[in-house]
Amino acid sequence: MPAALETQPCGRCLQKPPVWQRLLAASDYAPPVSGLVHQLKFQGRTALAPALARLLLLKILAAKRADALPKADLIISVPLHRTRAWRRGFNQSALIARALSRWLGIRYAPDAVARIKAAPPQRQLSARQRRSNLKNAFRVELPVAGLHIVIVDDVVTTGSTVAQIARLLKRNGAATVQVWCLCRTL
Repeated sequence: MPAALETQPCGRCLQKPPVWQRLLAASDYAPPVSGLVHQLKFQGRTALAPALARLLLLKILAAKRADALPKADLIISVPLHRTRAWRRGFNQSALIARALSRWLGIRYAPDAVARIKAAPPQRQLSARQRRSNLKNAFRVELPVAGLHIVIVDDVVTTGSTVAQIARLLKRNGAATVQVWCLCRTL
């Protein structure tokens, strides 16, 4: 549920605060952005990644100008299981994260979190099934204690994936976690 002001948490987040400190989305999951994300992710149109990353960059810079963006030391991307990464040939979140890292001068650590459990795609599961699907699916591979971390994802639907990763990062000592995504349906 969108908030009245983008710098304000939504009603759902006020009732049950998420694990992350901030979620920044370039767009709601709606045309034309949703169609471009779909083409990137499922049709292998990786040439769209820089344009989509730039769209997110504009949102990030606007939030920075409004002093509504916490500090960031490290950018990570939502990892794919190695089998899915091999089949797809790329990680769409990594393409976005790498570009943002370069443009913003924030270190990118593609291997900071690994997906260690293969699972069915999230897109056709209920919120409860998504949470169950992700149990013990990730592992932190690098020291993150004291760091302010950004998780980059393409689409945040229920927030289950980024919540699982954020929880894991916090358990491993991350100071703060924010989520930057192209689209959200929350």
